[in-house]
Formats: sequence, C-alpha cells, structure tokens
Amino acid sequence: MKVLKSIDDYSSHKESFLTIGTFDGLHIGHKAILKKLITKAKSKNANSVVLTFFPHPRTVLQNDKSINLIDTLKEKEDLLNNLGIDVLIIQPFTLEFSKLSAQKFTRDVLVKKLNVSKLFIGYDHRFGKNRTASVPELISFGDTYGFSVEVIPAQDIDTISVSSTKIRKALLDGDINLANEFLGRSYQVQGLVFHDQGLGSKIGFPTANIKINEKYKVLPKPGVYWVSMFWNNKKYYGMLNFGNRPSVSGKKRTMEIHFFNFDYNLYDKIIKVSFLSKIREEKKFDSIESLKVQLEVDKEFCYELEKNI
Repeated sequence: MKVLKSIDDYSSHKESFLTIGTFDGLHIGHKAILKKLITKAKSKNANSVVLTFFPHPRTVLQNDKSINLIDTLKEKEDLLNNLGIDVLIIQPFTLEFSKLSAQKFTRDVLVKKLNVSKLFIGYDHRFGKNRTASVPELISFGDTYGFSVEVIPAQDIDTISVSSTKIRKALLDGDINLANEFLGRSYQVQGLVFHDQGLGSKIGFPTANIKINEKYKVLPKPGVYWVSMFWNNKKYYGMLNFGNRPSVSGKKRTMEIHFFNFDYNLYDKIIKVSFLSKIREEKKFDSIESLKVQLEVDKEFCYELEKNI
C-alpha cells in the first residue's frame, strides 16, 4: 500500500475507486464500505484509494483539543494495509482546506487530482465548506464530472449499531470486550519499551514499560488487562497494568506488561499490544508481598482465559 501525505502527491494512470472519511477506529461499520470498495476496484483494475484527514477536522474547525483518536496514524496505516487498500492519502486538514466549496472539492480534488471513477460513501455523508452538501449533491456532481457514486445504505451500517464515539466510551469505561466487539478486532497500543525502576523483576514479574508518544491516542480506563503480542511470528500472552501504581507511590500513569513464558530483551524496541479482556481495577496494596500474591492470582486467571480460546 502506498501512503501519501497529500493529495498533491497522488499520480496514477489508473482510475480511482475512492472513499473518504476520518475512519477513526476502523470499526466493522467502516469495513462494510472498505471491503466493497476493494472488491469492486479489483474487478475493474482500478486503484482502491482511501482519502483521510489529519488532524481530526473537529480539532481545526471547533478548536476541540480534547478529542482523542482510537488509532494512531501508524496503526491506521497498518490496518488499511492489512485490508488490501492500494493507496492511503493522509491530507493535512487546515482551515484553508475546509473552506473548499463542495463543487471545488469535487472538481479540483476528486476529479482532477485523484481521477475518481467511482466513489463509495455512507448514506449520511456530508462534505464541502461547513459540510453543507450531502449525497444528492454528490450524485449530481458525479453526473456532471463523469463518475458514479455508490451509497452504502443505512441497513448495511446502522444495523451494526456501532460508532467511533461508542468505542471511545467503551474504552474509557474499561469495557474492552464491548470495544473489541464494535471494532471487529482487538484494541491495540503501540509504543517504545524503555528502562524504568525494575521493580517487577525484583518480585518475579519483569515488565516491559511502554511509552506512547501520540498524545491524541485514546487510552482505556486504568486497570489490569489480559493482553497479547506477536514477537518473532509467535503469539505471547501477558497481563498489563495501566495506571498510577499506587502500591509503590507512583506519580504518573504508566503502562507496563508482564509477558508469560517470554525471554527476549525488548528494551528500545517498538511493540504492538492487543487488549483482550479486563481482569480487575487497579488497587493499592498494603505491601509489596500482598501485591505479589495478587499478581500470582491475576496470572492464573489469565492462564484460565487462555485455555478457553
């Protein structure tokens, strides 16, 4: 998959089968559109193209700095690549770009720059300055400029009853099972493993502490989670603690993972961790020994979960 940082970078002699959106979380509703796009593009030897935007339009138009995204750009790239998209265009979203009228956006971007032949959109898609244009206008532009529009009907999307907003809420509530159900996959985090105090090793539970640089990434409710990771093409399970580590007077939130039956040095490596289920809330223990006892209980609980896969 080609990843382009601007619509100006796109160039191809092939026609484009295209869809547009932020695709935050890349959930099962999004996949309904993307799978149809990919299949039909292949049948016509056209490029399957996703046009997305960064930063999130709301942060620019409404100056809303609080919005967090389910997937980082890198995670989104990986997910779209795995689906089989040919080209991903990450267009910088600016105030100037937002002022393009619906007609100029269609004519100058979709037609002239991206050579659109067929556009796939959800039934409620809106576009152009102030999002004033909707599906009927887009179909009319298609008639004018020579491309077709395939509208994904409400029953193909709404019956799933899923949205990025619902996924964010599930994550913030610590309901990983519900978030994963909506996503149609496991929620993931990706980060760099760094050296910390080494307390885990001292009590028999060595941990990989990971730093997530993307401040806009939505993180789940603090707690202890059952997780997994692929390393050297093998799947490893473990338990992850996200929180302030109250038992050792932690001052800031950290994310640390103890992997089971794992004996590799992960320091300074980037790892991708999948959240499978929540084990319990984070809590403060009276002593390191009582913490260690609880960790043994958590570990056995995770082993039982693994047996039922």
